[in-house]
Amino acid sequence: MKISRRATSIQESPIRKLAPLAAAARGRGVTIYHLNIGQPDVPTPPEFLRAVGSFPGKVLEYGPSDGLPELREAMVGYFERFGIALDPHEVLITNGGSEAILFAFNVVADEGEEIIIPEPFYTNYNGYAEMANLRVVPVRTRAEDGFHLPADEALDAAVTPRTRAILVCSPNNPTGTVLAWDELERLAAFAARHDIFLIADEVYKEFTYDGRRHRSVLELPGVRERVIVVDSISKRFSACGARVGAVICRNPEVMSSVLKFGQARLCPPTLEQLGAVAAYRLGESYFEAVRAEYQRRRDVMYDALTADPGIVLKRPRGAFYMIVKMAGVEDSDDFARWLLEDFSLAGDTVMVAPAGGFYATPGAGRDEVRMAYVLEVGKLERAMEVFLAGLERYRASRPAVAQVG
Repeated sequence: MKISRRATSIQESPIRKLAPLAAAARGRGVTIYHLNIGQPDVPTPPEFLRAVGSFPGKVLEYGPSDGLPELREAMVGYFERFGIALDPHEVLITNGGSEAILFAFNVVADEGEEIIIPEPFYTNYNGYAEMANLRVVPVRTRAEDGFHLPADEALDAAVTPRTRAILVCSPNNPTGTVLAWDELERLAAFAARHDIFLIADEVYKEFTYDGRRHRSVLELPGVRERVIVVDSISKRFSACGARVGAVICRNPEVMSSVLKFGQARLCPPTLEQLGAVAAYRLGESYFEAVRAEYQRRRDVMYDALTADPGIVLKRPRGAFYMIVKMAGVEDSDDFARWLLEDFSLAGDTVMVAPAGGFYATPGAGRDEVRMAYVLEVGKLERAMEVFLAGLERYRASRPAVAQVG
């Protein structure tokens, strides 16, 4: 017997693949600061947990395939705060943002067709494209430019007769980049010019710093029916395990097709949707406090890392990630393994995600790692001390590679 090509070619997660090495390090008594995964330590709102725990029914029945009406209405009300008008039928609830991306891919393209994605990008886009039998066409962005969009010529050069959509994430995982309004306008013009869809992953929309306000592709004029937004409560309400996401689109044909995908998997989780309804009733003060905390963490990590002259890093403006480019590192997979297997500072080490898995271009990102500032400030300060000591020692062990300063 033989398993499918899809099963053998799907990408291994760069975020989770080093977990056995981390377990072995813990077994040796090493304390690990986890900077590899975007799992916030900010408490889930108690309103969410109370709503889940107070379910009044005696039977947990199937729910509607497009999600509970009260959640879709709550999301419409939430987007009204940002001046974005939606109808409940333009929102379909999914099993996390992951299913929303998979639905979006399947609704815009057929087998062998292409999705353009600026890289580096959220690693699981590769996996979702593989599951949908689509091809990711990467367009390179650079650390030196803060990972902002390249020139229109680079985007146009990626288009082929099989191109069906472009996908962007802002605020971005893994870079923390927030696209400016003029970049969104360029994307709208690009999508219209080539008659393709514009898919936007906006699951970090609340997490913008330094007084910036997130601008959604839903605000773009003239491309209403081309725009598909992927949404999720995972990071918004620190509820990653709840698995509640959404597809948002004003195109009736897209939404009726997405509903058929939803019917095939029956329904999203009812209890977690009830929790989400309660969370969406929280006021802006909830987000103000969380945003301020993440900005403090960002500043701690950024200030520590940029003190190293061999690190290339622009100040991220959103989400809670950084892609860190390092002189003296030629193989970030080897570096990440070395931190877990061969290094500790007074019994402590750090776990990072090698950045190669966030690219589709072979060999890209080998001198970069992704870090998530999801630890409280005291722990993050210690993690930075440990990481920089490890980087210095790693460079010293490979003097032919290290060219710092």
